[in-house]
Amino acid sequence: MKMNNYNFILLSFFILYGCGSGESSDTQFYKTEKTTSQVLEVSIEASGVIEAISSVEIKSKASGEVLFLGAEVGDFVNKGFMLAQIDQRTANNIVDQTMSDLEAAKVRLINAESQYERGIELHKNSSISDKDFEDIKENFAQAKSTLVRNEVSYENAKISLDDTIVKSPINGTVISRPVEVGQVISSPTSAFGEGSILMTMADLSKVRVRALVDEIDVGKVALGQKVSIKVAAYRDKEFIGTVSKIEPKAYVQQNVTTFPVLIDINNEENLLLIGMNTDVEIQILKKDVSLSIPTMSLRTRKDIYTAAAILNIDKVDIEKFLIEKVDGENFNKFIVIKDSKDGPYLSWVKVGVSDLYNVEIIEGLTDGDTIYILPSKSLFDYQQRFKERVSGTFSFG
Repeated sequence: MKMNNYNFILLSFFILYGCGSGESSDTQFYKTEKTTSQVLEVSIEASGVIEAISSVEIKSKASGEVLFLGAEVGDFVNKGFMLAQIDQRTANNIVDQTMSDLEAAKVRLINAESQYERGIELHKNSSISDKDFEDIKENFAQAKSTLVRNEVSYENAKISLDDTIVKSPINGTVISRPVEVGQVISSPTSAFGEGSILMTMADLSKVRVRALVDEIDVGKVALGQKVSIKVAAYRDKEFIGTVSKIEPKAYVQQNVTTFPVLIDINNEENLLLIGMNTDVEIQILKKDVSLSIPTMSLRTRKDIYTAAAILNIDKVDIEKFLIEKVDGENFNKFIVIKDSKDGPYLSWVKVGVSDLYNVEIIEGLTDGDTIYILPSKSLFDYQQRFKERVSGTFSFG
């Protein structure tokens, strides 16, 4: 007989809980467990990609032919390292021209100053007219102004010459280099757009994972939470990161809504590379609880009759128990079936945190108490139909 996966899971449940209960195959299946202390942990799983926290686009302030490139992709360089040199001929010519203009301006200023000092004496003696003296003063002022302009031009020319040498602004790794020696580039100040990118550098001593977390889970993520990261290249190695940012804009793909969560990781060994895919596990709960029981042992008013009947608890006793209204029902108050020397009986418990499989008990049980775990009503009903279908094929005894 062919079974689907659902039938197989149910069959496994019946065998596990039936055989372990001490009941015969003709009775209902159940299991007993004692309260235990344990650590409850819950994590969110997501996928992500490694990216640089900070990267710098390297551009030359000078336009011209690239004569030299000092680093290739993957090279680590220190701040101040010479990355590139651009053709200096035009810049050198401008420096020479502005220096010549500056020297000429200095000579003109000396002459104008001499004429001005002589003009003062001549004007005192009325040897020259007021207009001639004003012309001498204006000429002197223009000479000083011209000298200042030429000084500025010369300094700017030297800066432009220095700009033909491109140095690294950071300690970092070259992650891209889109130009080659011989290529003609433009500067950001030219008329050809934003300028050519020589290289892109990043500090890879600390990287970031951009993980996409489902909208259902993102509210459980908080800044500062520790995160476990794994990559395919180092499956046996766990990298630990910290949540640094939760971006407010959702990312929607194929009707699935996620939010980017940024996780910073120390990468001093440089094992994590830009673009690597990652498996991310964000721990949202880790609590050492003194009392816990399996979540499957919790019952509600709706299904307690079926569960209690399995253990032959009288219906009148059930109804008496359920008369009392309990605040927090189905929220943090549930029913469990406890064992005692007089047989099973119903009890309310108050629960705390849960890892989905086990739940913390705050009130209603003590250390060493024994509780019953039974199938739900829907599982119990299916059990009856399932037993009829597989009768004679499987043994439940």
